[in-house]
Amino acid sequence: MKVTELLRDKIERFPEGFVFTYDEFGIDADKEDAFKKAMSRLVKSGTIERLSKGRFYKPKKGIINNLRPDEYEIVKDLLFEDRKPVGYITGLGIFNRLGLTTQMSNIIQIGAPFDKKQLQRGKYAIKFIRQWNNITRNNIYYLQLLDSIRFIKNIPDTTVNQSFDRLVFLVGELPEKELSTLTELALKYPPSVRAMTGAILEKLEYNNLSDRLLKSLKSTTNFNVNISDERIKDKQKWKIQ
Repeated sequence: MKVTELLRDKIERFPEGFVFTYDEFGIDADKEDAFKKAMSRLVKSGTIERLSKGRFYKPKKGIINNLRPDEYEIVKDLLFEDRKPVGYITGLGIFNRLGLTTQMSNIIQIGAPFDKKQLQRGKYAIKFIRQWNNITRNNIYYLQLLDSIRFIKNIPDTTVNQSFDRLVFLVGELPEKELSTLTELALKYPPSVRAMTGAILEKLEYNNLSDRLLKSLKSTTNFNVNISDERIKDKQKWKIQ
């Protein structure tokens, strides 16, 4: 079977939106040139699309144009080492998924316990933001919620008050045991996140948890969030403005 036929046969079995590299095919070194030329022909024919150098995806057809790959597919190689999570998707893509905004972006943010320079994959900019907690498969959703609280002032196409209401709803959906986990994770975030998370938990009447966060705050620090008094009745207590 020719190289092109081998490629087509395997690509047909990929799900739509699947991002892949040359390594997916296990091509022998003596066939590498023919393989790359065949890949270029498949790109020109529209069978696959090039994401960035050495990265391709099988496009999913939209009504007018092909749809972009899922954010996870674009950065999946950056999220795990030896099958253990070392990063997770956060930022605007998660704000959209959580119902905090309708906007999408070509910027993909990854929460990670290390500092790393921005990467570019085709038209997608990949930025890394600091995460102070250990990342596990079980705590990623809570970290995404806390990141949303952390960047509440930066969520586009909405207001801080609207975002706060949505976050109160999302946090309120969690069972109390999971709220304890959320609180533990929040303790490693900056003080402004602890204050906002504590105010949310107090609004939901989980006072034992909110008190833990309150005790972690310095009495002299104030946080400019620009949220209304209706949302947080005792803003002075939480040093929130």
